[in-house]
Amino acid sequence: MQNKIYPCIWCNNNAKEMAEYYSSVFPNTKIIDENPVVVMIAIEGQKIMLLNGGDIFKPNPSISLMGVFQNAEEVEALWAKLIPESTALMDIGDYPFSKKYGWLADKYGVNWQLYTGESGGALEKYVPTLMFNGNNNGKAKEAIDLYTRIFPDSKVQGIMEYAEGGGDAPGNVQHAQFDIAGTTIMCMDSSYDHKFNFTEGVSLVVNCKDQQEIDKYWNGLTADGGTESQCGWLKDKYGLSWQVIPENIGKLVQKPEAMQAMMQMKKIVIADLENAGKN
Repeated sequence: MQNKIYPCIWCNNNAKEMAEYYSSVFPNTKIIDENPVVVMIAIEGQKIMLLNGGDIFKPNPSISLMGVFQNAEEVEALWAKLIPESTALMDIGDYPFSKKYGWLADKYGVNWQLYTGESGGALEKYVPTLMFNGNNNGKAKEAIDLYTRIFPDSKVQGIMEYAEGGGDAPGNVQHAQFDIAGTTIMCMDSSYDHKFNFTEGVSLVVNCKDQQEIDKYWNGLTADGGTESQCGWLKDKYGLSWQVIPENIGKLVQKPEAMQAMMQMKKIVIADLENAGKN
C-alpha cells in the first residue's frame, strides 16, 4: 500500500466502527492498521485514514470520493447497500454523462459519487474529488496548476469546461482529472450557493520520505495565502486541508517525549522528534 497522497476522514471517535462498516459494504476492503487515534483502511487499494478527532469537524460535499465502474449493475449494487442509511444528493439514474450515476452522503457524512464510465486513466478506484465553490468558484484550473507544480510525477489528464448554457458559468470546470505524486485527483467548479466549503472534515495526507520533502510541500502549499496549523496540518490558499507528515510518523512518535514534541510543532521537524527526550 504505497499511496503517497491519500484522503483522511475526521471521525467522531468512531473510526473503528466506520472501518468495519466500509469493510462490510465495499468489495475488496480491509483494515490495514489501527491504533487508538487512527484506523487505516484500503478500498480497492485506495488507502484512507480514519482519524478519531472528536465532534469538531465533519465531512461535507466539498470533497467526495468518486467511484468509477465498468457496468451499471456494480453501481446499482453498491448504491443499494449504502442508500438505506444515506442521503441522496443526486438520485441514482441515467444522466447525459453516465449510464448510471448517483451521489450520496453516507450515514457518517462521507460523500460518494458512483458512476458508470471510463476511468480516464485514474490510478485509483475511488478518487478524491474537490469542489471549488463560494469564494473558490472558478479557481479549479488555478488550483490544478498549483498542485501539479508542487508535486512530482504530475500530469493533467483532461479538463472539461462548461459551455454557454451548460448549467454553470461558461469556462468554469465541469470536470477535471489530474495526477500528482502517483495519485489521481478530480475537481470541479460550482457557482451555486452550497453553504459549505473545504474543512478539516476531509483532508489530504502527504507521506514524505525525508525532511527535504516535508519542507518542499509545506512551503509550496502554505505560499500565497496558505496557513500553518499544528502537528503537520496546514491549509492551502483555497482552504483545503493537508497533512504533511513523515512516512514513518508512527515510529517517530512512539516515545511520549516525541509525541509531546510533535504536539508543539506546526511543520514537523524529523530531527527534533528523533532527539526528543535525549539529554
